[in-house]
Amino acid sequence: MKWVLGAIIILGIAYIIGSDLLAYAMYSLLILIAVSRWLSKNWATQLSATRECSQLQAEIDDHVGVELELSNAGGMPIPWVLLEDVLSKKALKHTPPSLEMQSSRIKLTMLRARQTKKLQYHFKCNRRGFYQLGPTVLETGDLFGLHRRFQVRTDPQYLTVYPKVVPIDGYDLSSRRPIGEIRMSHRLFEDPTRIAGVRAYQEGDPLNRIHWRATARTGKLHSKIYESSTVAGLTIVLDFHESGFAPQHEPMRSELAVTAAVSVANTIQLLGQQVGLVSNGRDAAERMRQEGWNIELDNREEAQQAGAMMDDNDRLCPLQVPTQRSSEQFYRIQELLARIELSDGLDFPRLLLEAQSRIPRDATVLTIISRKNPQTTIALENMARQGFAVSAMINVYDHTEYAQISGPLIAVGVDTYHLRDEESIVHVCRKQILR
Repeated sequence: MKWVLGAIIILGIAYIIGSDLLAYAMYSLLILIAVSRWLSKNWATQLSATRECSQLQAEIDDHVGVELELSNAGGMPIPWVLLEDVLSKKALKHTPPSLEMQSSRIKLTMLRARQTKKLQYHFKCNRRGFYQLGPTVLETGDLFGLHRRFQVRTDPQYLTVYPKVVPIDGYDLSSRRPIGEIRMSHRLFEDPTRIAGVRAYQEGDPLNRIHWRATARTGKLHSKIYESSTVAGLTIVLDFHESGFAPQHEPMRSELAVTAAVSVANTIQLLGQQVGLVSNGRDAAERMRQEGWNIELDNREEAQQAGAMMDDNDRLCPLQVPTQRSSEQFYRIQELLARIELSDGLDFPRLLLEAQSRIPRDATVLTIISRKNPQTTIALENMARQGFAVSAMINVYDHTEYAQISGPLIAVGVDTYHLRDEESIVHVCRKQILR
């Protein structure tokens, strides 16, 4: 539009001063602008693209390949097309980035009439997360650069990179006593493998409960008394409020907390115990857009923003995988922990208050916290007083900082463990198994 306006002004000046050469030049320029505008619009409307991803579920250190198929449906060749597959800033933010590019996702090519080209790029998954791949931004225009068109094409795909699971090597987990064994204040279940004593037979006792030796010795029916079962399992409560993680330690400390949570959950699953998860983090899947993948815009930045995931989510409800015994329980927890993000919504003391009614009393509560907070200490003390068996895994590197956080918790009867690095995860699980 600026070119057209300038040409018209100069054309008016040419008429005023009577310059035929200047008028001819402006006529030529206007024709060139009109032809360039028509060509760039025609080329843009004939372009289409599709994407195929080699896998949409990956582990850390996996390599993922993406293939883009670019087509020209028109009868004229397109001299240049610049395409870019959009990735979120989170995927490229840190060093090394979460998705480390092994080849460029920005390609420049030309297309003949009705030609289709396949372009590939691949990347390495360095960090767990939920990542949007695409949409694809296509840019084309005339040969002089007077008009450029930006198209947003292809529906995005979503890649889930699962968190690392630290195995507990050297231990026969199936033969160990389970994590979460506590002394029950109320008899909820009875363990038929553990006899606590003998009592007189009562009407309604089943035959398999009768103690035949005592019956033969006394001449009267006697029944066995079993100890109450103490197999309880675990509920993991993960603090993922952004105030608990110093920016200079990110993303290491938050990723370590997720690794610890998923590793403990995996250990409990292998033991056949009930396990669950509660967190105040944000689910990245809730920031997905539902539409807007086929539009035309005036510049590249607007096109990139149009296809990106939403930045904000005001969710305050805790994320939860209910505590239960199930063969699929670990995979539900792993899926949620792959997508979880830091949140500025629900703080940890309020999370405990909100989720307490959903946590079964026959399961140990293992909290994963990262900072000293008097309100957190009070909330954990209240849970312990109400009959919950509470432990805390403290996610800090420095021993002095760990002592400052763990001291008040130990004083109120909460067991603490130092989550210093990945090796300490193994030690924590072993201590729990041997309890």
